[in-house]
Amino acid sequence: MSGEHARPTSTLFHSAPEHETATAAHAAKRRHTLRRRLRRRILAYSGIEFLAPDSSEGPGTGTGEERLLLVHDGSVVGRVRYHLCAACAEGVITAIEIDASFRSTGLDTRALSHLRARHPGVSWHSTLTRRTTRDLLRRMRIPTSAPGTPGAVCPHVPAGAGTGRAAR
Repeated sequence: MSGEHARPTSTLFHSAPEHETATAAHAAKRRHTLRRRLRRRILAYSGIEFLAPDSSEGPGTGTGEERLLLVHDGSVVGRVRYHLCAACAEGVITAIEIDASFRSTGLDTRALSHLRARHPGVSWHSTLTRRTTRDLLRRMRIPTSAPGTPGAVCPHVPAGAGTGRAAR
């Protein structure tokens, strides 16, 4: 018996039962969502450029803060702000900003990996405290420290630096 006993016995209506139609619609929506997420991930890995602007490209904050810009089709879709001390070989990540359309694509992980590759030999830590950035930093094995604690900012970095917020 191949499930014939569970089928409707009436031949009056040949349409599918309501729950089968709803299940098929849900599966189609799930496939569409997965396809869209895959397209965004491919776009995040193929169409994004990483740029470190010169200080002449924009007004400086006066705190020695550096930026890594994530650019797609000429528009900035994300930023990583950080302080770097060559004397201590330490870097402090102060902010990670990613546009909403590129969240959950792995772009933030790729940006931090690019930052590590751009500055080899630098020991990184962060002052970010929001949950999403804490999870990212934990995955990337970058320790976090509170902005006011000793060691949160290198002594060579000007006072007041490293207290940025993550706008993620």
